[in-house]
Amino acid sequence: MRKITLFITILVLLGTTFVFSWGFFAHKRVNRLAVFTLPKELIGFYKSNINFITEQAVAPDKRRYSDKEEAPRHYLDADHYDLHHPFDSIPTKWKEAVAKYSEDTLKAYGTVPWRIQERLAQLTQAFKERDSAKILFYSADLGHYVADACVPLHSTENYDGQMSGQKGLHGFWESRLPELFADDYYYWVGKATYISDPLDESFKLLKGSFAALDSVFKFEKELTEKMGKDKKYSFEQRGNKNIQVYSYDFSKAYHEQLDGMVERRMRVAIKAVGSYWYTAWVNAGQPNMKKLVNKSQSDTEKEKAEKDEAAFQNGKALGRVE
Repeated sequence: MRKITLFITILVLLGTTFVFSWGFFAHKRVNRLAVFTLPKELIGFYKSNINFITEQAVAPDKRRYSDKEEAPRHYLDADHYDLHHPFDSIPTKWKEAVAKYSEDTLKAYGTVPWRIQERLAQLTQAFKERDSAKILFYSADLGHYVADACVPLHSTENYDGQMSGQKGLHGFWESRLPELFADDYYYWVGKATYISDPLDESFKLLKGSFAALDSVFKFEKELTEKMGKDKKYSFEQRGNKNIQVYSYDFSKAYHEQLDGMVERRMRVAIKAVGSYWYTAWVNAGQPNMKKLVNKSQSDTEKEKAEKDEAAFQNGKALGRVE
């Protein structure tokens, strides 16, 4: 009965409006639903700040417009290192990976598992300091990077289908499909669990994403050949613009061929995000969340956030465009 009640609560909360932009929809939904995986000691604090956790889920993407170092933190081009069994080649520890490939190479082809490790450490420290503002900031940020590791197209050099004549595939998979079909997904993923080896877990998330790539590319190509490009695209009104999008019929057919893949990866992401938050809290000594030091963002932090937002609204993403 408690599970049913919780699930109904989740559905009610999903009634809020989400930003329809490049990948924003799924990131916000993942962070929001991860809150409901948390134990009673944590869920009260996170629920009372759920709107911040939701909205700030996309802050790392916005930073890509103002920080040239940001883009590689969102992916790992695993197939750059080995086309078929890359995770047998890539050392999980940063220093060992740098020694093998060089820091420049790692930054060129993505650092998301180590970014997750970094943000986890920062969140753990924020819990130790009982700093409410930092806990929220690092929780939202960590959720973004963990969710990115769960997207198949964040694990390959052919991240947008640009190397296989399938350009646009990235946004199609992680934005268009969730926007159309995510309201029908089942989001009960159980409770967050403690992660004994967070870095290894990050690589496991990437392995799961990489394993799905064959289907992602194959099914889209086969469906394009079957339906033809005239049925692949349509136009929709977005604001005052009439833009080209993947048609509903093509999207539905592709979604059905993927046989629940997008839903499964979102579920994995939700459970993983909650588990990383929970792990940080445990590693910090399980501080009493009712006795936090209630802080707000500093003027410097607010100013930086405003600059990031302005750059996002008016500029162009730095580094890889996804």
